Amino acid sequence: MKKEHEIPEGIPQRIVVTDTLDLHGFFPEQVKEIVQDFIENALELKLKQVKIIHGKGKSRLKFEVYQVLKNHPQIIHFSDSAPESGGWGATIVELK
Repeated sequence: MKKEHEIPEGIPQRIVVTDTLDLHGFFPEQVKEIVQDFIENALELKLKQVKIIHGKGKSRLKFEVYQVLKNHPQIIHFSDSAPESGGWGATIVELK
């Protein structure tokens, strides 16, 4: 018998929001919505910088990430991460 306040199996009890988004395991078609939501959450939390990990691979995820970032009015600047922090497999984003 399930209690009213019991969380269904398989659903996390809480989601921790951080300054890093890891897109490994997502399809390119999902990136736009995920990145937009991530940026909006970061802005609500008043974060000034975030990191998006898209991997090096064939860069399809990176391309999709850049499509979102280049048109977002709250983005000041974005670029590859430092080599010791992911290099071209991650993007650092500066927010207004």
